[in-house]
Parts: sequence; C-alpha cells; structure tokens
Amino acid sequence: MKKYALAIHGGAGTILRSSMTLEKELSYKNALQLAIETGELILKNGGTALDAVEAAVMSLENNPLFNAGKGAVFTHDGTHELDASIMSGIDLSAGAVAGVRGIKNPVGLARAVMEKSEHVLLSGAGAEAFAKKVNAEFMPDDYFFVQMRYEQWQQAKASDSIVLDHTVNPEKKFGTVGAVALDMNGNLAAATSTGGMTNKKHGRVGDTPIIGSGTYANNATCAISCTGHGEFFIRSVVAHDISCLMAYKGLSLQEACEVVVMDKLVKIGGEGGLIALNTMGTIVLPFNSEGMYRASVKQGEASYIGIYKD
Repeated sequence: MKKYALAIHGGAGTILRSSMTLEKELSYKNALQLAIETGELILKNGGTALDAVEAAVMSLENNPLFNAGKGAVFTHDGTHELDASIMSGIDLSAGAVAGVRGIKNPVGLARAVMEKSEHVLLSGAGAEAFAKKVNAEFMPDDYFFVQMRYEQWQQAKASDSIVLDHTVNPEKKFGTVGAVALDMNGNLAAATSTGGMTNKKHGRVGDTPIIGSGTYANNATCAISCTGHGEFFIRSVVAHDISCLMAYKGLSLQEACEVVVMDKLVKIGGEGGLIALNTMGTIVLPFNSEGMYRASVKQGEASYIGIYKD
C-alpha cells in the first residue's frame, strides 16, 4: 500500500499579516484544519482520493469565510452563481457545473455530472434541472446571504466595478476553494469550487469549472486545483500546462509549477496560485500573490497550515 497525501486551498490574493487580526487568522486556520482533517479521515480509512477531495471541498463550501457555497459572492443581479469541478486521475473522468443557483454543495453536483450523466460540464438552468433529478440539496437564497459579501457587492455596484477576490480590501479577502488528494491505492483526484467575482455580469464563468484550466488530475502526472484571476488561468490552461510540462518535458512537479505560476502567469499579469500533488506524494503549493490560504498533510506527518508568503 502506498502512502496518502492531501492538500487544500481557500483562495489566493492580497492577504497581509498587517491587515489580519489574530481572531480572524485563527478562524481561517480552524476552517482549513477542519477541511484537511475531513479529507484525511477518508484517506486514513482507505477511502478514495475522489471522496477525500469532495469532502474537503464541501467542508470549505459550508464555511461562510470562503467564496464558495454558503460564502459565495453576489452577482450584479444580487444572486449567487456557483461553479465547481471534480476530476479522477484514474481514467480522466470529470464533472463540472457553472452558473448554478441554490445548490448547497456544487462540488457534489459536479461529481454527479461525472458519474450520472454522459457529459462533463453542465450550466445554468439545465444543471439545476439535473440537480433536481439526482436529488442534490437546494438551499433558499437567505442561506447564501453573508453580510460582508453584501457590503462588498454594494461597494462594487456603487463604482460599477467587477471585483476580484485579490483586489478587494485585504481585510475582506476570501476565495475559491479546492483540494487535491492521493489515496493509498496510488490514485489522484482534484476538485475546485467558487462563487466567482463580486458584481459579475452576463453569466461570467471563470477557470474553476473548466477542466484543464482550474482543475486537472491524471495519475500519470499530477492533480491540480487553482485559485486566482480566472481569465488568465483559462487563457494559460494552467492546470493542464503543468501536467504537460511533466509529461512532455520531463519536469518535476516543483519545476513545472514554478514555470507556470511564477513565470508564464506573471508575464501575462495573472495573479493567484494553486495546489499540486503527484503519485509520489510530493506536494507543491506555489502562488505569486501576497498570500494563499492553504493546508496539507501526508500519512504519518503533522498537517501544515499557511496563509502568508512565509
């Protein structure tokens, strides 16, 4: 039996120690600890990487601190449009949803798309109709109401701006969530979930539900979950690019991540980060922003939790 490993993220951006209270920092760390423990428990008991990433992401979706599920940001129309994806490294099977409303755990719906439909990506009303068919849990609008998010939306509307997580006042920085896992059978999986950008219009969709951009898993290379300015991650096909650098050029996971996150993305103005894992259990957590909410654990080791650059 191989050893398991797991990494999660809760968003990347302008996260400064100087603007963080000790109470707020503890809240983030506790949320990350709960999510990493939730996923690790599954792996420890011989569960699959898919189950682990889904459970870890659900834990973060259920926490209003993060821009996913319950804590999702408001759109221009005052609604919450949720995106999520999940992928198995065994056979490249994947599922994703974009622009869904009222779904408590979008990552669970993404998995249903993967396992109970012949498609990879469903969006909007069609995805919601499918959600009802598979008995996904819906929640009323007030479940998604978070006062801080509402204030963020009002400020964005007043200036008619579309607000990215990492351009918001640092004290109000929250973000996309994701997880990557390696189970004891040597299989990889990745999952990502987000509420997108505050005040987004026209049904905007970022990289999170796009397989190969925001999420990717392949047992031959790696598992990746991204967070940051989605438009740049889509243009750069970030998650798949890392896999390709490993497969075609023979780069290590660390080297491939450095090339994509610290060079390629930076050159086109893309800010953010990602979590990466290979079948050897190597974990890489690169980001080119001021910080990234992140945590990781390997079998037999204590978990790591980080927020800032150091």
